[in-house]
Amino acid sequence: MAPGTSPPGGEPEVKLVPGSLIVLTPDSWTLPFWEAAAEHRLVVPRCTRCGTFRMPPSPFCWNCQHQDVEWLETPGRGTVYSFTVVWHPLLPDLGDAVPYVPAVVTLPDAGGVRLVGGMVGVRPSEVRIGLEVELVWRDVREGTAVPTWRPVRSPVDGSGGPH
Repeated sequence: MAPGTSPPGGEPEVKLVPGSLIVLTPDSWTLPFWEAAAEHRLVVPRCTRCGTFRMPPSPFCWNCQHQDVEWLETPGRGTVYSFTVVWHPLLPDLGDAVPYVPAVVTLPDAGGVRLVGGMVGVRPSEVRIGLEVELVWRDVREGTAVPTWRPVRSPVDGSGGPH
């Protein structure tokens, strides 16, 4: 299928890459994030000296070089900062997973840090920069959850998608 074209019968909803391809290797700086994720909680590290949020978690604050952090829970709402629509699988194992849409989401309640996750519950043509999204946890295996994003649902009709 050529980029930008729809399959016969209309545009499909986005898919997710197979969970078997998601392998995490947490270190001491990222482990609190992944432990909270397994409990379906989104936490973001903040420097205890200057208050700068730092994502991805790192040994030193990029602003003041302090090491101590506190992990703050955030509601998991944000806006799409960037995204791409993948129509052509890079690996044979992704053949049944296209189209998928990885998105970079800005979290305003966490100092504007950005977090990457796949989009769900939306068609590729509906994703746009500035789209309001909410976090949906995806359990890929026992004890491992990763963030995904869906359009904020309308309070009037409960449907997803842009509004």
